[in-house]
Amino acid sequence: MSLSVTYTRAQLGVAAPLVTVETHLANGLPAFHIVGLPEAAVRESRDRVRSALVNSHFEFPQRRITVNLAPADLPKEGGRYDLAIAVGILAASGQVPCEPLESYEFVGELALTGKLRQVNGALPAAIACGDAGRTLVVPGESAGEAALSGTGVKAAETLLQVCAQLHGREPLPDAEPADGEQNPLGADLADVRGQLKARRALEVAAAGGHNLLFYGPPGTGKTMLASRLPGILPPLEQRELIEVAAIYSSAGLPSVRQRPYRSPHHSASAISLVGGGSSPRPGEISLAHRGVLFLDEMPEFPRHALEILREPLESGEVRISRARAQVTFPADFQLVGAMNPCPCGYLGEPRCRCTPDQIDRYRNKLSGPLLDRIDMQVEVASMSAAQLQDAPTGESSATVRERVLLARDRQLQRQGAINAQLAGAELDRFCALGKNEQALLRHSVEQLGLSARSYHRVLKVARTLADLASEENIGAGQIAEALAYRNLDRRQIPANV
Repeated sequence: MSLSVTYTRAQLGVAAPLVTVETHLANGLPAFHIVGLPEAAVRESRDRVRSALVNSHFEFPQRRITVNLAPADLPKEGGRYDLAIAVGILAASGQVPCEPLESYEFVGELALTGKLRQVNGALPAAIACGDAGRTLVVPGESAGEAALSGTGVKAAETLLQVCAQLHGREPLPDAEPADGEQNPLGADLADVRGQLKARRALEVAAAGGHNLLFYGPPGTGKTMLASRLPGILPPLEQRELIEVAAIYSSAGLPSVRQRPYRSPHHSASAISLVGGGSSPRPGEISLAHRGVLFLDEMPEFPRHALEILREPLESGEVRISRARAQVTFPADFQLVGAMNPCPCGYLGEPRCRCTPDQIDRYRNKLSGPLLDRIDMQVEVASMSAAQLQDAPTGESSATVRERVLLARDRQLQRQGAINAQLAGAELDRFCALGKNEQALLRHSVEQLGLSARSYHRVLKVARTLADLASEENIGAGQIAEALAYRNLDRRQIPANV
């Protein structure tokens, strides 16, 4: 038979669209053509495939070879199509049977020796392949992450092993998921001395999934506190683990089995934060999916880059549009920021020389709409040497994490989601207030000049405070504490009011 059809998967963000590889051998002068919108690396597969077949002791057909990668309007990049093309040539020339090909998909780059090399996006390809009811054949180096899909995945080291599987002579081994510790606690919260208010805010943020901003002088422990947040968050569920692993797989990064913690430098561009490029890749907010994105020295980030975060903070995803493709990346992350109270960082101390205009310009780098989306804005005050020495050792991450897990269990049993995700009718239902609490919140919001979005976020934080206290209803105490966590976006009230 001079025509064969094999299947593989392209990479488009975290999606893996099907690519059908049609191989035709015709009489005429020997030639090798690949059509179907191949990029340079795909066109170069002609030389890799030819050498791999010869060095694997197969016969390379001296005929006119045409390989069509369908659909033709889908851009193809990288060496992930090498294995499917090689198998297609072998099937079209009768060196391997065509019948088993309907049950398999092939993803892998070929070395000139016939050895298979690792490819990006093996996990999304395995998930899509399993949904199509086929078995995926991948290089052994990519098998561990592909096996996380729970679908049929075969690991192969060489082209010869793949052909032995198709001939039914020597079955390929089933891929085994890569080992890894699930959500280690990491740095311990007990290392933080004092800062009871900031520790409390960190626990509340973890319990309800709230965004958090620490502000205070340099060296007070803002970064230290933020780095302890992943250790008190619940472990990833299996569904969340696969989502995170798929993003890292598409980015060509090692898979993680715990909640991500990303901390980009303040010189990061907007594209590096949200993703993009001619071939869209996930940015920091997608790599922080189901985890924490920490922005240290937040006002030092380009304002344009910070403003781009506003929509993903609401929607939990980011859409990147390019001339050739539109890609959607998950971006359900928890934002934690840190900043100084003024450009020098020592506001209120004799050494501070910042003028009011300089302070306003510095703080105005964080716009009102962005501050609206940060549920809690907490001061981390400086401590004297005596206070630091006398401060008792705080609770460990394991102890705090137990309370966080109990509070999240209450939320999931009551409403099926964490409090930060409540919206619309669900917010009215599960955050209902009594008359006294309604009056207190309404009066406070009017006096502080908070927006409607801030009003709803205060409600969500108050609901989390009630869950941590194991209380069914939101009380005045929770309302007051939630309002105390909004310090930067409130209107300054004159002292005689």
